[in-house]
Amino acid sequence: MSSGGGAAMPDGAFDPQAAGPGGPLEDGALDTLFAAFPRHHRILIAVSGGPDSIALLHLAARWRAGRADGPQLIAATVDHGLRAEAAREAEAVGAFASKIGVPHHSLVWRGSKPAHGIQEAAREARYGLLADAAREAGATALALAHTRDDQAETVLFRLARGSGFSGLSGMRGDAARHGLALLRPFLDTPKARLVATLEAAGVAFVRDPSNNDLRFARPRLRAMAQALAGEGLDARRLAVLARRIARADQALEAATDAAEAAIRRLGAEGRPDTVGLDARAFAALPDEIALRLLGRAIHQVGTEGPVELAKLEALFEALKAAAPAPSAPFRRTLAGALVSLGREALHVSAAPPRRESGPIAPNSPVVGPVVLGKKGPRS
Repeated sequence: MSSGGGAAMPDGAFDPQAAGPGGPLEDGALDTLFAAFPRHHRILIAVSGGPDSIALLHLAARWRAGRADGPQLIAATVDHGLRAEAAREAEAVGAFASKIGVPHHSLVWRGSKPAHGIQEAAREARYGLLADAAREAGATALALAHTRDDQAETVLFRLARGSGFSGLSGMRGDAARHGLALLRPFLDTPKARLVATLEAAGVAFVRDPSNNDLRFARPRLRAMAQALAGEGLDARRLAVLARRIARADQALEAATDAAEAAIRRLGAEGRPDTVGLDARAFAALPDEIALRLLGRAIHQVGTEGPVELAKLEALFEALKAAAPAPSAPFRRTLAGALVSLGREALHVSAAPPRRESGPIAPNSPVVGPVVLGKKGPRS
């Protein structure tokens, strides 16, 4: 790995005078950063070799070395097979991990690669490989090095794709995927501080050139960051926006929980693949709560994957227009679910299989479609 530059100091040394917004992280900050780590007995750390993940490995190892007990740390690097340098970089990560006493595994994404959507496909493959490695090692958590800058980029990316509240709340500091806890201790830490920390400690890292490849959406958004910051829309403010939206989204989810408990017609249909809701009570709900409740029902019984938010909204508007005259038949399908409205009940059930008459277009035209709420996939 090539050094990130800057004056090197002895390994582990920090300049307290430089510990401002862009200065190195001090040892005193580590207990706060890694507060969620002691809940797990073994944690797999995803390390690409870039500055963020190398800083995660470096600082997590320093934190663990300063404690009498705590989780066992294991590092893993995914070679996606997309760059010739990737195998060598994985070896360099392994050497660094060995130097600081952390076991390391190199994982390889094998098989054919898609011609389009390669970054999204690589991301899914990476999570799958890391999850498999974590389970094999007996880890209960996967630590990821997403920073405040990544959070801001995610908010912009999802905004451009038309996400609702759940998507615009960004990444969570602690979440779950593939049965593992996802830990993101740097989610409110600027990338500049991680780079400064490594440079102060003389720890080398690499920069992936694909992060600046303007053929992809995220690098294009990254290139806009300086101009947006000049208008006041910097990473800090975008991260604050994500937290505020997450707070509002949590309240909306709680309201949806209460509405579901109040108006769901339990046992009325006698079919496990059908959700029944009281039609009049549903019509009286605030639009956002009713929309989320409808999305939950479709997610529960649908057979064609997550529903795109714009399509869910269109269905909801049609449902509202039909509500004043429920005597007229209302039957619509979406994402493999059949939505039907009667005088007393709104039913959402699994739709009959489609007759094959050629290629069937996917429900959503984008990878990772955006939907609402905790009970369905999120963007």
